[in-house]
Amino acid sequence: MVTASLLLCADPLRPTRCDPHFTPQAAAARLAGTAVALIDHDALLAGRADEAVRRVPQDLGPAWYRGWMIPAAAYADLDTALAARGTRLLTDPPMYRTAHELPGWYGTFADVTPPSAWVACAPHGAPAPGVLAAVAANLPAGPGIVKDFVKSRKHDWDQACYLPDLADTTAVHRVVSRFVELQQDTLAGGIVLRAFEPLQRAAGEARVWWLDGEPVLTTAHPDTPDLRPQPALDGIRLPVSALGCRFVTTDLAQRTDGTWRVIEVGDGQVSDLPAATDPTTLITPLLTV
Repeated sequence: MVTASLLLCADPLRPTRCDPHFTPQAAAARLAGTAVALIDHDALLAGRADEAVRRVPQDLGPAWYRGWMIPAAAYADLDTALAARGTRLLTDPPMYRTAHELPGWYGTFADVTPPSAWVACAPHGAPAPGVLAAVAANLPAGPGIVKDFVKSRKHDWDQACYLPDLADTTAVHRVVSRFVELQQDTLAGGIVLRAFEPLQRAAGEARVWWLDGEPVLTTAHPDTPDLRPQPALDGIRLPVSALGCRFVTTDLAQRTDGTWRVIEVGDGQVSDLPAATDPTTLITPLLTV
């Protein structure tokens, strides 16, 4: 067992201080006697990983990152830059990509998540209608949604998320094109089409935080902080363990037939903690690993 340090995002306007969004987590770590260091998230995303870690002390040792999302390639750069300073991320780059991007985790969770299929593509260029039709052909007939490898645009439901009929090639291409347009440079990996499943939306989603295959915390989803369903986890434990990633989250919702479904899997380091949650309930389990 070793004591881990915590790497948090710096405030872009006051780079010697923690980003206010993560200040409660920094306070919880310091109260527990854990070292806290700051990462320049903007510099990292701009490709300047060495600059991003300049405020991390030498030989900090093993550490978790808790901060804003990082593209998988930039996370690998972060890992390399930190290693040169004597800091080892407890989630290595392959683990991060596996949990962060749908193609990495989907096969392990296929029995407990909506059917999905995908195609790689770069930002600003939606796949051709025929390509999307071939992807959709792998899914059950009926409605679906579009997302990239990491996120959807569910708040743009009608224009850039929901697909009323996966067989309607023209409509699918229109919605996917709008999704790509709105994602701009942030489009991650490619296009994912998922079968639409009716959910008990009034009940909200639960976010379950897992460390080394065990649930350490269940919170509301940050988008619905006042809704706190308590999901059944019996069918989720096995795929979480099989995934082989140390620190992950699963967002769960109940289908209208009562079945709990995994809506999203994420790397726990970049999953948002609802503001009303006591940060010690997450930070404390991470401190000794």
